[in-house]
Amino acid sequence: MGHLCEVSLFRGVSALNLDGKGRMVMPTKYRQALDDICNRQLVATIDRERCLLLYPLPEWERIEKELIKLSGFDPRLRSLQRALVGHATDLEMDSNGRLLLPTPLRTYARMEKKIVLVGQGLKFELWDEDRWNEQTEQWIDSKGDNEIPDELRALSL
Repeated sequence: MGHLCEVSLFRGVSALNLDGKGRMVMPTKYRQALDDICNRQLVATIDRERCLLLYPLPEWERIEKELIKLSGFDPRLRSLQRALVGHATDLEMDSNGRLLLPTPLRTYARMEKKIVLVGQGLKFELWDEDRWNEQTEQWIDSKGDNEIPDELRALSL
C-alpha cells in the first residue's frame, strides 16, 4: 500500500447517483489511487455541515488517533469525538467501484438519489446534490465573508 503523499491528491466535483440499495459508484479516475493507497478500504463519517466525509483508511486512522488523544474534559472536544469517531463506518469499495453508504449516514446527510463527490485533497466530501448547489450559491454570494483569513493572504490564486 502506498502513502497518500506519493500519489495525486483528490480534487474535483463529480455528480453521482445512489442506487436503490444506497450504493454509489466511485469515479474511475480515483479507483486505482484508492486501490494503491488503501486497498479499497475507506471510512465514512459525518460532518457538521450535513455532508459526509470519506477517507482512505490510513488517512482516517491518522486522524482518529489524534481525535482520541484530545481531552475528554472539554465538552466541545468530547462532542467532536462522539460525532466523528462515533459515526465512523468502515466501507469497502467492490471490484465495480461501488460503495454502500449505510442508511444512518445517508439520512444524516439528507441524501436522496443524486449526490456530489467533492475531492478535498486527502479526503472526499459527499453531499446531497441539492444541498451542495445551495451551499455553493451561499459561498459564492456571501457578502459578510469578504475578509480573507490570514492563512490565505500569501496565497496567489
